[in-house]
Amino acid sequence: MLKGFKEFLLRGNVIDLAVAVVLGTAFVAIVTAIVDGIVNPLLALFGGTSDKGWGFYLDSSKPSTFIAVGPILTAVINFVLIAAILYFILVLPATRLMRRYGTTKEAVQTEVELLTEIRDLLAEGSKSAGGRHEF
Repeated sequence: MLKGFKEFLLRGNVIDLAVAVVLGTAFVAIVTAIVDGIVNPLLALFGGTSDKGWGFYLDSSKPSTFIAVGPILTAVINFVLIAAILYFILVLPATRLMRRYGTTKEAVQTEVELLTEIRDLLAEGSKSAGGRHEF
């Protein structure tokens, strides 16, 4: 049981995924700090004089009906920035490197495809031997 667990942990994909999660978490903190420090003050310019920030009330007599647009826009900006940076800094260069230096894998045939190919080869061999099988 421990041997299987050890093999699972030492698989390349699991380690790569763990590193990606840790780096992603740290990266999100950096982007959030930039958005909080630069983008949110810029959004506050357009938010008016409300203490709650950029948004609107569904019913102005009830303060609990305030819909905050600022945090939603901040989350969208965070997502777009993180996705763009990850794509242009990690995905695009990695794809180019794989194209340039990576080996192309031949298509792996399934068992059914292999058996079909063997059947067809045997059928061709029996036709050329006049129906006789020579082993």
